[in-house]
Amino acid sequence: MQKKLFKLLKLVAIFCVVILVIELIYIIYLLQGKSIYFDGINSVINVDKGYVAVGSNNNNDKYYEKAKITKYNNKKEKIFEKLYNKGYNGVFFDVILDQEENLIAVGSFESSEEYHLEGRRIGLIVKYDKDGNLLYENTFKVLDNTKFTSVEVMEDSYIVTGQSVYSDMKVGFSSDGGAFVMKYDKELKLVWKNNYGDSKTSSYNDVAIYKDDIYVVGVTSNNIGIISKYNDKGKLLDTSKYKYTDDLGFTGIVCYDKHFYVTGGKKNVNTSDVDAVIVKYERDLDVDEEIVYEDKGFERFNQVIVDKNNNLVVVGTTAEVNKVDSSESVNVFTHDGLIGKYDKDLEKVSVVRYGDDRDDYFTDVIVSDGNYLVSGYSSYEDGSYLNKFITYSDALKTLGVE
Repeated sequence: MQKKLFKLLKLVAIFCVVILVIELIYIIYLLQGKSIYFDGINSVINVDKGYVAVGSNNNNDKYYEKAKITKYNNKKEKIFEKLYNKGYNGVFFDVILDQEENLIAVGSFESSEEYHLEGRRIGLIVKYDKDGNLLYENTFKVLDNTKFTSVEVMEDSYIVTGQSVYSDMKVGFSSDGGAFVMKYDKELKLVWKNNYGDSKTSSYNDVAIYKDDIYVVGVTSNNIGIISKYNDKGKLLDTSKYKYTDDLGFTGIVCYDKHFYVTGGKKNVNTSDVDAVIVKYERDLDVDEEIVYEDKGFERFNQVIVDKNNNLVVVGTTAEVNKVDSSESVNVFTHDGLIGKYDKDLEKVSVVRYGDDRDDYFTDVIVSDGNYLVSGYSSYEDGSYLNKFITYSDALKTLGVE
């Protein structure tokens, strides 16, 4: 029983790295006193026949992690890159383009020296014009650690998801914390907010809009995935719980043909295994069907989109044991990127791994010129992590890496 529990705890640590690995690298930098360079992308969208991506890097004199927004032309050449230079460490997790062609980015940052020293953050939403000029910004905090994870456009506003929870070492419960869904107006003033779940681990990770209803996915306590439905006034209409997911829960959602397709990692309670999963939900949040992808290690699908042929395209990461140091009883894992294609009935078309002896992570995917453009980052021998774009054909053949 203790061995099984140890494996499960180890697994939780592995998959927390998948989405937030850049922040972990910065902690390693602090502990080791080394200037490990990192530059990662968490989200990418099509803009002006090119791309806009958000993430973070530490390309500054003090090696602080800074939230960044970057605009590229169709050749992946930078047009501009803006860093959010307030406070200390920060990161953007998602970005969208609104009806006025402004860019809205969400994430978190350390707003003060106290927060920096304690490793705590507050939620951040920023609005830029398409040339990278800052128009509006706002912050949000209820409990110790707050972050915004995704953002979507409604007719007159922006819907944001995230969490505000106690720090790891703090004991207690607050009815004010947990997973959050929020509405901001066009000047980034808060219109309404609603929270759900426990004040230690709950989080909403992604959002989809169908007509006037808001569908959000995430995780609550004890590795239970959740999908919740809200109306446009912020009233919770329904929630469906899914047993069991990994520690991150559900991280992607897309709406197609009156159904919702949700991605994440599914945990087997009898073993330490986690498999990538797609769950198909009806509009009333009943499960229609699901499919899992199993490989040699621990897998999860991070994001999902629908392409022009009405297929589901998913990206994620797999963690596989590379070697075992018997003297230290420590497993060494290699992470590879995953891209897969399924039809709307969840029949697998193809799933492809990407990577070598170093670590590779896939964070997002968009359709571009009839191909798939995947964003992510990879590790290198000097310990650095650098972002990259990988272009795949319709048949999931690698066309280019930049």
